[in-house]
Amino acid sequence: MNNLRSIFSYRNTSILKTGVTMCGCRRSYAVMSPQHLEPGNFKPKRVLILTKLSRYEFEKRRHPELTERQLEKCLTARGSDYNILLYHHYIHKGVENTVNSVFTAAGIETKTVYRFDYTESNIQWADAVVTTGGDGTYLLAASKILDRNKPLIGFNSDPTRSKGQLCLPQKYSVEVKEAVEKLLKASGKFRWTFRSRIRVTLIGDDIFKPPVELHDQQLRYHEYRYLDLEPHACAIRESIPPCSETGMARRVLPFLALNEVFIGECVSARVSYMELSFDDVKGIKQKCSGLIASTGTGSTSWTYNVNKLTEQNMEEILTIVKEETGFKIQDTDQLFVRKITEKFNQMLITDPEVPKMVYTIRDQLVTSPMRNECVKPRGFAKSIGVKSRCFDASLVIDGGLSFTFNDGTRALLEIYDQDALRTVTLHGDSMEVAFKH
Repeated sequence: MNNLRSIFSYRNTSILKTGVTMCGCRRSYAVMSPQHLEPGNFKPKRVLILTKLSRYEFEKRRHPELTERQLEKCLTARGSDYNILLYHHYIHKGVENTVNSVFTAAGIETKTVYRFDYTESNIQWADAVVTTGGDGTYLLAASKILDRNKPLIGFNSDPTRSKGQLCLPQKYSVEVKEAVEKLLKASGKFRWTFRSRIRVTLIGDDIFKPPVELHDQQLRYHEYRYLDLEPHACAIRESIPPCSETGMARRVLPFLALNEVFIGECVSARVSYMELSFDDVKGIKQKCSGLIASTGTGSTSWTYNVNKLTEQNMEEILTIVKEETGFKIQDTDQLFVRKITEKFNQMLITDPEVPKMVYTIRDQLVTSPMRNECVKPRGFAKSIGVKSRCFDASLVIDGGLSFTFNDGTRALLEIYDQDALRTVTLHGDSMEVAFKH
């Protein structure tokens, strides 16, 4: 613990900088030239740091009346280790404060906020958003950035517990200064990566119901949760015209999915029934366990794990091929099996900048063999239409926000260039991947 404390150098510095003038501008999907960013350069004047609320901080807020000793007893009674929580709190705060001090030392005005204060006005105030946390904090930050020109950069604040796939490589949790210097150098030792995101339009009668925050009961992942989601929902409803096709209300959700959108029945054992449209293929009736529409970024996450082959499956397939064809296949060679398995699974990963969705129909059911209505359970589309025939279904964005999606409600999932998220890949740290489009 002492070694990690010395590495991350936790300091009781002031988290919030004062005297900041907020900008009250409304967010827009329009693509305009950035004020402080030139192609290949990163010269922000103001940086908003979104940090996760550590488990220790969460428990302190939850039980403000308890002393430290009483809190320790309370957590122990619940089966939690107080010392471990405090240990990881110090690690996280060390990275958070280091990120803040490095940007400040570079002459950049910073403001650090928790998710409670991750508001539209604070996002508008900043030239760039930086996260200190894990992938959950990064996804929360990404969902509310609707300006293609506003960069998002993530630092994994606790690499001992989280891989932080969306954040900068783990070494920069310690070498924060090196990462920031690469970003701020005149030559720009990085490249912009514009990650495609999914825009969701809902059409129906219940589309203004507030979403459910799926992680309310999961304290380990409390940083995923969204607060103050739609304070002006009633005003928004009054200003949106109905869909010309159906006459029902139409609404573009104020959140963009960086990983995926899932649509299906809330109870996983219940069959999901929906009508699907993929680009020019219209009105396919489908029973399944749900639909996953993923971006290239999300193709390494849930979509990947749903579709990947295991070495056990591959070995059994090769055995069948050998028996049926008589070909001499090295089915007993585990290295060969592993190579073929990895090659197949690598084909599932898509470039995050490709403006297409990877869709997966989970547990696809063929209800009428005489009707040629089936589609491949996995494919690509730039536009996906879904009409619900479900009893108790949800549309879930990035595993965090769940919207009611029952019978008659429609959703349109689309990829637009102007919705892409501006992120960075530091030179010398990018992984060479052979993407399949």
